[in-house]
Amino acid sequence: MRRPVLIALVGVDGSGKTTQARALTRRLTARGVPAAYFENAGGRPLWNRLARVLGRPDGLALFGRTLYPAVEAAVRAAAMARTLLWSWAAGRAAVLDRWTYCQYVIMQARGGRAVRAAYRIFPAPTVVCFLAVAPEVAQRRVLARGIDTGELAHLRALDAAYRALPEFGGFVVVPGDGDTGEVAAALDRVAAPLTGPLSR
Repeated sequence: MRRPVLIALVGVDGSGKTTQARALTRRLTARGVPAAYFENAGGRPLWNRLARVLGRPDGLALFGRTLYPAVEAAVRAAAMARTLLWSWAAGRAAVLDRWTYCQYVIMQARGGRAVRAAYRIFPAPTVVCFLAVAPEVAQRRVLARGIDTGELAHLRALDAAYRALPEFGGFVVVPGDGDTGEVAAALDRVAAPLTGPLSR
């Protein structure tokens, strides 16, 4: 069985990962390339909503500094395992909204322990696209969607942590500050050698 193409989009909150990953999946499908979108998140918005219902400010306050990273890492691991099982069984290209690198970056930005040993079972995607966005632009986008607070210092720390990853040199850096059409065209150029040219 041939390994399916795995196209991962990573970047700080507000970089456009979800919007672009879903759109790329639609374009692949429209062209006749069997593809599926997978969100491999750690559940932060869910935990934050639950925390507020229970009278806590956020998920970190709900679970505590020791338990919260473990919960988040476990949820993301379950999502990634589902992604791999489905893509292998279906033989479809998978567009990944986040991957292991996102958890590495979150742990580093928080000063916590790495999860590399536990995540070693997950293979590297066929290609990883880092959506490079200025933290100030990312903050405006995060605030506009009204889900997270998007503190500028935190976004800067995440951006720096991505760029410090040992794998970063193998990422395809896609400028994400432009409009969605420009970013989509750049992603199409990355995907074309893997899946064939995409029709606009």
